[in-house]
Amino acid sequence: MAAHKPQSQKVQFLEIDANQAGQRIDNFLLSLEKGVPKSRIYRALRKGEVRVNKGRIKQTYKLQPGDLVRVPPLRVSEKNVPDTISDSLREALLASILFEDDSMLVINKPAGLAVHAGSQIQLGLIEALRVIKPQQSFLELVHRLDRDTSGCLMVAKSRDSLLSLQQQMQSDRIDKRYLTLLKGGLDNRQQLVEQPLQKNTLSSGERMVVVNPDGKKAKTLFLQHQALSLAQLTEVKLFTGRTHQIRVHAAWLGHPVAGDDKYGDREFNKTLKDYGLKRLFLHAWRLGIRHPLTNESMQLEAPLPENLKTVIDKLQSS
Repeated sequence: MAAHKPQSQKVQFLEIDANQAGQRIDNFLLSLEKGVPKSRIYRALRKGEVRVNKGRIKQTYKLQPGDLVRVPPLRVSEKNVPDTISDSLREALLASILFEDDSMLVINKPAGLAVHAGSQIQLGLIEALRVIKPQQSFLELVHRLDRDTSGCLMVAKSRDSLLSLQQQMQSDRIDKRYLTLLKGGLDNRQQLVEQPLQKNTLSSGERMVVVNPDGKKAKTLFLQHQALSLAQLTEVKLFTGRTHQIRVHAAWLGHPVAGDDKYGDREFNKTLKDYGLKRLFLHAWRLGIRHPLTNESMQLEAPLPENLKTVIDKLQSS
């Protein structure tokens, strides 16, 4: 059984099991070494540092069951992912699991927790789950949520489940609904935004997403949910999954997301702090999917966190 992550200070030889077979070697290496630049992965492939069954392979090679993969040290400076986590985090994550069977689990991700480790983040949700469930040979994120967003997150327990759920996402067969608090109120009961989005990196290194005709297609439906003083609790249906999509489309409408310090309204955010809002008000509320093995229709819901409910209650009574 192959490890999720090799010890990067020395060469590792990993045997590919049935769950890992079928994926490209470059994607396999990227999933093993979260946070390592893609350029480093591809350089290792070009130079023959990575080998399969003692032979050189191209980055497009698809792994087969039983393949023996030579994985060289890939990190320049290693920050080992912890093999233990705090009891409080363990208990919180176990209590946050909304659904689990042999093929997948769905967890109500807490706000403030990244979905995976990176260059500046030592421990993410997926690494924590692997510590909690060491007997599980395969645990992979089906999709991502921003660090500051809470709610439904799918994790696959097999390669077949991962591919099934990702195919559902790519063919728009997953119904993803969010709850968010927007400044003011929408002009119409439903407002569809189809504005292309483009990622930009500022001179400071900060990543910003902007509406740009040269960007990628993005489609968001905003639905009135509950009118409040100063703001509106809004249901959002995502048809595409672009970075910061809801936040940028909401700002484009003129109704930015409460607590958004990147695309939001500074004065609005300051006012909402008086109502107890200390985070981005964005929650992945509901998922409508087909079970990856049985094809059974499933509806999963992550309740709105208490700290967001409190803000709603205070706005209602003001």
